[in-house]
Amino acid sequence: MKIAVAGTGYVGLSNAILLAQNNEVVAVDVIKEKVDLINNKKSPIVDKEIEEYLSSHKLNLKATTDAESAYRDAEFVIIATPTNYDVEKNFFDTSSIETVISLVKKYNSSATIVIKSTIPVGYTERIRKEMEYENMIFSPEFLREGKALYDNLYPSRIVVSFPKDKPELKDKAETFAALLKQGAIKKEIEVLHPFCTEAEAIKLFANTYLAVRVAYFNELDTYAELNGLNAAQIIKGISLDPRIGDFYNNPSFGYGGYCLPKDTKQLKANFAGIPQNMISAVVASNDTRKEHITNQICAKSPKTVGIYRLTMKAGSDNFRQSAIQGIMNRLKSRGVHVVIYEPTWKQDTFEGYPVASDLSEFKNKCDVIIANRKSEDLKDVEDKVYTRDIFGNN
Repeated sequence: MKIAVAGTGYVGLSNAILLAQNNEVVAVDVIKEKVDLINNKKSPIVDKEIEEYLSSHKLNLKATTDAESAYRDAEFVIIATPTNYDVEKNFFDTSSIETVISLVKKYNSSATIVIKSTIPVGYTERIRKEMEYENMIFSPEFLREGKALYDNLYPSRIVVSFPKDKPELKDKAETFAALLKQGAIKKEIEVLHPFCTEAEAIKLFANTYLAVRVAYFNELDTYAELNGLNAAQIIKGISLDPRIGDFYNNPSFGYGGYCLPKDTKQLKANFAGIPQNMISAVVASNDTRKEHITNQICAKSPKTVGIYRLTMKAGSDNFRQSAIQGIMNRLKSRGVHVVIYEPTWKQDTFEGYPVASDLSEFKNKCDVIIANRKSEDLKDVEDKVYTRDIFGNN
């Protein structure tokens, strides 16, 4: 079966590799450098399993910038393009999805479109009618950054939805779910086939729940820090309750990354006119946490503050919307000089901030060094380091 995948980020590339084990898959991207890397069996993103599967597994996969050749004759076209949050419109920017739909409609109107990009609740039903393309379903992703292929090989669940007003598309949803299951290593997988709008809600509510958990333990940590309490002891005692669990409880500088900030804001926007307190609170809590961290740094009266790594997680090269950037901007607005150490960034500046290339020089020039996660690199300057990393994990 021929499958086309639009987008080669974490979602697109992990799905392309998963499906290319048993199908002919063509990945489409507008960036030629990424296409060339994939065709040379190299990953354009940091992900252990993606790198391993590209380099050493037998895959029927090629990448191209030619959308027409990719979409023509494809039975399924997966859309995994980015949907950034537009703060002015207070909504996801779904224009990249609509561009792909237009191309598929032009080149292969019989293909079943599977949207995997994160979208607002109600989007699939609306866009099917607006763009007059009925053969469209939605399948949310539940992937971790840097573990995208692993999470597709060992999925927590597979969700492939179909339109409420077009029950005949359930067959397509079942077929696509079977393809995902076929490529997985895990065999006992819960498969769900809700309606499209319900599946969209599953995605946004799941990510917002994770954001609530991050915000909860961050606020616990703030309380402990300002009252001179041992946050690790409190968190350990709470987390041994099996109803709560000893996971996703390590304090940080706030939730960040590509998904949680935009998904929580989108869900809040979807709640317009609906009574709620918690969804607004989790969005506000993230800003409050960054403000608190900034206050704690400024209380040390530093002239120069160093940012050790823009990435939020070990083993990742992605720092889109990382929480530390909100703290950097707050420090700058208060007149504090900020310098960055980020070895994956090869330019001299990042968003107007100077980037140091030499770690020793970076450590010497900084009065305070902010590290979202502890590192052996900073052992010799522990007295300068400000971190809320309690457990040393992600």
